[in-house]
Amino acid sequence: MDAMAKIDVRPVTRLFKALADETRVRIVALLAHGELCVCHIEAVLAQPQPTVSRHLAVLRGAGLVEMRREGLWVLYRLAKQTDADCERQLRALAAAFAPHEALRADLDRLRKLRGPNASRSISEARRRPKPYARPKPMRAARA
Repeated sequence: MDAMAKIDVRPVTRLFKALADETRVRIVALLAHGELCVCHIEAVLAQPQPTVSRHLAVLRGAGLVEMRREGLWVLYRLAKQTDADCERQLRALAAAFAPHEALRADLDRLRKLRGPNASRSISEARRRPKPYARPKPMRAARA
């Protein structure tokens, strides 16, 4: 009985409580592919912004996601898990649900919204130059 008393199940309990909703599981599955703006999540899930924000707040409260601001953008990503059991469970969840049709459809919608580099973060996509940048106009030579 003493060994059972020493096991701290609170982190895993918090994880499963946060994932007890289909929308939150879908959000975690999307964020497993990289950092996303709230607007992308709401567009992919076809949910209004207040609903998505409420679900993200639950996930943030459980320590599953982190948020950061970049200008007017609010970006979310999966948080690094300090509990090894939670980390294992999140990886297993992402692997188990990857082949499901609903989650694949979510990823397809995300790719359509963000293009072929949908898994790159917003800030990384902004830092890289566009591949077909228009050349700058040349100055006319003075005679």
